[in-house]
Amino acid sequence: MGIGNGVTNYSGGFPGGLTVRGVSVAVAHPGNLFWVDSGAGSDVTGNGTFETPFATVNYALDQCTASNGDILLLKPGHAETIAAAAGIALDVIGVAVIGLGTGALRPTFNFTATTSTMTITAANVTVANCLFTGGVDVIVTQLVISAADCAIISCETKDVTGQMETAITTTAAADRLLIDGYTHRGATAAGGVNCLEIVGGDGITVKNFWIDGNFSVSAIENVTTASTNLSIYGETPCFVRIRNAADVAITCVATSTGNLGPNIYVRVLDHAANITEAIVGADMQLFQPIAICNLDGEVGMNTNITASTDA
Repeated sequence: MGIGNGVTNYSGGFPGGLTVRGVSVAVAHPGNLFWVDSGAGSDVTGNGTFETPFATVNYALDQCTASNGDILLLKPGHAETIAAAAGIALDVIGVAVIGLGTGALRPTFNFTATTSTMTITAANVTVANCLFTGGVDVIVTQLVISAADCAIISCETKDVTGQMETAITTTAAADRLLIDGYTHRGATAAGGVNCLEIVGGDGITVKNFWIDGNFSVSAIENVTTASTNLSIYGETPCFVRIRNAADVAITCVATSTGNLGPNIYVRVLDHAANITEAIVGADMQLFQPIAICNLDGEVGMNTNITASTDA
C-alpha cells in the first residue's frame, strides 16, 4: 500500500483483503495513501505521511492520480469549513475519502453559507465515516453527487444552526450510487424540505438508515425525474421520524421502478389517516415489514397498500 512519500509498507500485500471503516482498500483502493489532519498538517511542508500530513482535502486531492485507487485518510478531529459552492470538489476518479475516529472526533465538514456544497463529480468516489454539519440556516444542500458508482458509507448529516433544506442531492448521472449506514439528525423546527433528494438515476441503493427531521415534503424524495431500479431498504431496521404534518417518509415519481422495504419503520407526526400516505411508490414493489406508527404508546402497523394475492 503506497504512502504519500512513496514508501510501501506490508510489501507482502493483503491476500485476504483489507477493510477500513467498511471500505475495501486493498482491492478496490490499492493506490497511494495520503494522511490529512487540519490540526497538525500543512499543505506547504507536509508530504501526506502519517507524521507530516496535509491540512486540507482539496490539497490532498491535487496529489492524487485519477483511476489509481488512491486513499485519503482523515485523522480523528480533522475539521474543515465549506463556505462556497463546490468548496470541496471530489473530482478525481476512484478516490476514497475515509474518516477515522468516532462520535464528535469524526472528521467534520461545517457548511457556513446557504449555497456552500461538497460536490462529487468523478466516478467511483467513496466517502466514509464523516460528519457534515449545518453552520448556517437555510443551506440549500450539503452534498451534490453527479457521477456514477459512488458510495457514501457510514456518514452523518446534522443541523446545528437553523435547518438545511436538503442534506444530499443527486443528479440523473449518479447511477449505481450506494448510500449505506447513513444518519441524519435534523432540527425539530420547520424549514427542512427533504433529507435525500434523488433525481433520476439507475440502480441507486439507499439502505440501513436513521433519519429524523421536520421535512415539508418527505425524508427521502425521488423528484422530477423517474428513477429505475431504485432500492430503499434495510438489512437491519431502518428508522424514519417525520416531525411535519406532511407525514410522508418516502415518495417516488409515479413511474419510478424498484424496491421499497423490507425493514423500514416510520414514526409520523399526526394521529390521523396517514398510514397509506406515508410511503408513495406507485410503480415500485414493496416488501414487508414497512411499519408506520402515528402516536406515542402505539405499535406501528404494516403499510396497508394493496397486498399481492395468489390470483
